Amino acid sequence: MHIFKKSSKLDNVLYDVRGPVVEEAARMEERGTHVLKLNIGNPAPFGFRTPDEVIYDMSQQLSDCEGYSPSQGLFSARKAIMQYSQIKKLPNVTISDIYTGNGVSELINLCMSALLDNGDEILIPSPDYPLWTACATLAGGKAVHYICDEQSDWYPDIEDMRRKITDRTKALVIINPNNPTGALYPKEVLQKIVDLAREHHLIIFSDEIYDRLVMDGKEHISIASLAPDLFCVTFSGLSKSHMIAGFRIGWMVLSGNKAIAKDYIEGIKMLSNMRLCSNVPAQSVVQTALWGNQSVNDYLVPGGRIYEQREYIYKALTDIPGITAVKPQAAFYMFPKIDVKEFNIVNDEKFALDLLQDKKILIVQGSGFNWKQPDHFRVVYLPRIEVLKEAVGKISDFLSYYRQG
Repeated sequence: MHIFKKSSKLDNVLYDVRGPVVEEAARMEERGTHVLKLNIGNPAPFGFRTPDEVIYDMSQQLSDCEGYSPSQGLFSARKAIMQYSQIKKLPNVTISDIYTGNGVSELINLCMSALLDNGDEILIPSPDYPLWTACATLAGGKAVHYICDEQSDWYPDIEDMRRKITDRTKALVIINPNNPTGALYPKEVLQKIVDLAREHHLIIFSDEIYDRLVMDGKEHISIASLAPDLFCVTFSGLSKSHMIAGFRIGWMVLSGNKAIAKDYIEGIKMLSNMRLCSNVPAQSVVQTALWGNQSVNDYLVPGGRIYEQREYIYKALTDIPGITAVKPQAAFYMFPKIDVKEFNIVNDEKFALDLLQDKKILIVQGSGFNWKQPDHFRVVYLPRIEVLKEAVGKISDFLSYYRQG
């Protein structure tokens, strides 16, 4: 009998946000075990609701959304995104530079496929959101990971980026605000990245899906606003800012010096046309969502859920002996560090699996974000404080006896 195997292109691809540990959690749930999921940024299960205005507007437009839209998206959606880009000071953007997608994920895949030939290199942060590395790899490219420095609030290590640029490097990726660390990059860091890209003639891809989930009075700056002479692709969407992850609506904006990327843009158009269009009902609420009441703002200030849950999880986890963390300034993730010597941890996937089996808590190990040392894990602090309190209590108890090996 002929045995069919998966493509060898998948050999170096991982997506542990929904990987082996998550599969074990699913098996446990099938047996009737309740698992607390701190592994994925999915707001709905934790009581974050889509704004009523958004739901109402979609319901009123459903009958108009039965057919395909233009491949780049509805005019009303792209116009609203273009206006938002103007507020963010992205240079040289017209409505033809806007592409909607079934979440940012689809557009990342599209961009990598259109750009990379076999052996081409692209700089991607470590830790990263693993889809970036996966899509670059599947496109035949080589993901080269530059370090984000925990000692410097998880900002990119510019000199490490510089050392890893070769004559095969085509582009660099930043994730700002960052997943998994919750870091927000200040202007001076972004400017250094722009200078580096300018020096080496690189495309900048900026994943900004959390740009409206910023705390502590900080301001998000789009890196493209600092780079009018470079070609930049900026990604954002509504999944997180409007608590509609299941609607699958994201976008990308091409800006700056588009003349140097004319052929690449033709490739993007070709792939965009091939998938026909993104979710049309979800596109129909972009205008309302971007320019209506921004209900997420109430979550991000003292007294708001995301703010208070961050305050709680940061203090509670760092009070556990052997756990340290940089306090996140944006999004709803934290990337704590474990003292691997104290707990004798040599395999962080085993740590996550043992925690799941012992305490019914699901986290993602640091290696799931292309972090090379077994000394970190990501937690999502979307659950209410009383749930987080129970979770931290169980993690603390687990670490009081856990030793690997």
